[in-house]
Amino acid sequence: MRHNRDKKKFSRHGGHLRCMLANMTNDLIVEGRIKTTTPKAKVLRSYVEKMITLGKAGTVASRRRAMAFMRSKSAVTKLFTEVAPRYTERPGGYTRIMKNGFRDGDCAPMAIIELVEDKVKKAKKKPSKKKTAAKTAKVTKAAEPKVEKQAKKADASEAKAPKSAKKTAAKETRAKE
Repeated sequence: MRHNRDKKKFSRHGGHLRCMLANMTNDLIVEGRIKTTTPKAKVLRSYVEKMITLGKAGTVASRRRAMAFMRSKSAVTKLFTEVAPRYTERPGGYTRIMKNGFRDGDCAPMAIIELVEDKVKKAKKKPSKKKTAAKTAKVTKAAEPKVEKQAKKADASEAKAPKSAKKTAAKETRAKE
């Protein structure tokens, strides 16, 4: 009986399955996005997230564990130097799976699995810029003397007057026609 044996095997032997998932993990780390079947993407997600967690640790032991699974020095180097540092503030959920219809030949459900962008850092940067811009705008408005404000109002009222004169002139020409 298969009690508590819930991992998908995709009709492959253990060695073939491990190599397939390692290769897909390498491709996803290097490329950032791959297209595969939906069940494979769901299984791959857990492996990729474990590798990124190892990359966040950054120790020699974690690098060796990642190398033992992935077996690609360039992919492990990219994982530890570029990919994992992007997610230092993120507690998990480094991948996104988007369904992508069905394959033409056998109608297998297809999906795109990709690494998500870290929006935590971007969100922190934006409010700081808005706050400084708002503060500087308040300071410049308070610094303007009242005389200049009155001069601006007078200029605005003069600018409005010619427009109204133009409108009345246009109405008079229409009435004559």
